Amino acid sequence: MRSDRLLATLLLLQAHGRLSAPEIARRLEVSTRTVARDVEALSSAGVPVYAERGRLGGVVLMPGFRTDVSGLTDTEMRALLALTDDRAGALGRELASAVRKLLAAIPEARRPGITQARRTVIVEQHAWRRPTAAPPALGVLERAVAVDERVRMRYRSASTGTVSTSTVDPYGLVSKAGTWYLIAARRGSPRMFRVDRVQEAEATGVPARRPDERGLEEVWADLRDRLEAAPEAVDVRVRVVPDWRDRLLRVVAPQLVDDPREAVDALDLPFRSAGAAVGALLGFGAAVEVLGPVDVRAEMAARAAEVVALYGPSC
Repeated sequence: MRSDRLLATLLLLQAHGRLSAPEIARRLEVSTRTVARDVEALSSAGVPVYAERGRLGGVVLMPGFRTDVSGLTDTEMRALLALTDDRAGALGRELASAVRKLLAAIPEARRPGITQARRTVIVEQHAWRRPTAAPPALGVLERAVAVDERVRMRYRSASTGTVSTSTVDPYGLVSKAGTWYLIAARRGSPRMFRVDRVQEAEATGVPARRPDERGLEEVWADLRDRLEAAPEAVDVRVRVVPDWRDRLLRVVAPQLVDDPREAVDALDLPFRSAGAAVGALLGFGAAVEVLGPVDVRAEMAARAAEVVALYGPSC
């Protein structure tokens, strides 16, 4: 389309200031006559571009002229700058690169306020004490999602710790609070898979066959809302004697809805319910102390008192 070619010509001149007509023609794969017509069209539209004859001539854009070809407002550019994260895998690096190119395309007068966002606003995508490197399988999954192919993967279960092989049909990838999830259909049912639990992954070359026509955003919203709406799920913060830590995590794993999270001198355990937390933790005695929530700690104390009353010395 001619509008695309005119924009491409303008971007080339903004980047280089002066280019010969044959060079522009070579880069855009058009004739020099087409370049001459496009330069005339740009000039008629008010762009200060003109042709100079002679050995050092060419197509020239008036020095200092820049136009905002992005169409983004200052607020939109500030949001993009704040959200870029070079550590968020290939997607994060590509986003950061794209934003830098957009910034280069805006007029000089708009740059100071927008660039200030980089110095005054940080959106940190990674939780405390969590790995900052992208999961090893993320690159493979990104490529498979981009070409809409079925994926075969080895996946570690959070509840049992076992690794099994599955073939899934991806909807796409979601990054939530620094954790990547693959949203895919397995045996006809949409599910979420934590990418850092994917041991190996490969695209099969077979087109993905999802069970419905819904897009990633709709499926993710449904899965997310179902998880967050679980009425009994509760985060329990515990302090554990170091020698008992590994044993604790093995025992409570089947009762967790997500991975444990490190806190300062403690662990946050996302239990399916308060009752599941009390039942799983009571057997550890003094090796595990529940720090919160208050109602779970109170329930632990009540159950412990009942056990003491049952097995304590009779009067």
